[in-house]
Amino acid sequence: MSKITAAITAVGGYVPDYVLSNQILETMVDTNDEWITTRTGIKERRILKDTGKGTSYLAIQAAKDLLSKSNTNPEDIDMVIMATATPDMPVAATGVYVASEIGAVNAFSYDLVAACSSFLYGMSTAARYIESGKYKKVLLIGADKMSSIIDYEDRTTCIIFGDGGGAVLFEPNEEGFGVQDEILRSDGIGRQSLKIDAGGSILPATQETVANKQHFVFQDGKTVFKFAVSNMADVSEKILNRNNLTGEDVQWLVPHQANKRIIDATAKRMGLPEEKVMMNIHKYGNTTSATLPLCLNDYENQLRKGDNLVFASFGGGFTWGAIYLKWAYNSN
Repeated sequence: MSKITAAITAVGGYVPDYVLSNQILETMVDTNDEWITTRTGIKERRILKDTGKGTSYLAIQAAKDLLSKSNTNPEDIDMVIMATATPDMPVAATGVYVASEIGAVNAFSYDLVAACSSFLYGMSTAARYIESGKYKKVLLIGADKMSSIIDYEDRTTCIIFGDGGGAVLFEPNEEGFGVQDEILRSDGIGRQSLKIDAGGSILPATQETVANKQHFVFQDGKTVFKFAVSNMADVSEKILNRNNLTGEDVQWLVPHQANKRIIDATAKRMGLPEEKVMMNIHKYGNTTSATLPLCLNDYENQLRKGDNLVFASFGGGFTWGAIYLKWAYNSN
């Protein structure tokens, strides 16, 4: 019997309608389009403005897009993994609600939290379930409503993040397509460099924490940038070497969309030209758990069966890694 690998067989995505452009941000904080563009590559980001709608809404829309495009019956899904850093609420897993709302009544679900690496780690998790032979359809969703934890008076963070959701379906493959290899890493040295101080078990919410704006994201930009550039590029290069690949053998780099300079540095280390790098940061900013699947959704029509893809990410904590995957289908 052939070895079972975990292949992506469908993708979907969703971003809100409201566009927060650099020009609009210029009216909110002391910044400008040139400064933002040259340092991040971001021109605009999407924001979920609707009252009462959270990360689950983004996830549900992305999942519905995937189900519709692939004609997948949600009742056939065995498992839903919800990759997110902004769950709807504490305790009650967002993924469980999402699974119910999309009609995945036979699936079990849970949330996976690893900051901006959540989706990458979710790919590894989904692959193991598929490879076990017990599960046939695993839906992995990455979604974040970053606007819910951003202080729009803090120019160091509000220029970076946007809202969005993306989804992929993993299924068994016996032709050798799908996840081939992975290098996943983490280091608690980053705990203080990218965080939200309050709202957790160490510092529960009080009137004082709210007044002090301790429920918003704090980022030590220089430290995060330094670690992201070196570590994301390192694992991407290592996964090529470990699989005897060169830049010529790779059709696509699928990088976390945090900063164009970080993406460019990773591509350079891998020997990849710009045309082999998936990039939509200019349109969406950093959507955290949604960046990788949104790239796949935007570039799906350009992907061909057998293409070698390298996924790379870096997130708070710190968390980072790279995954080598062979694409399993032609979309058109």
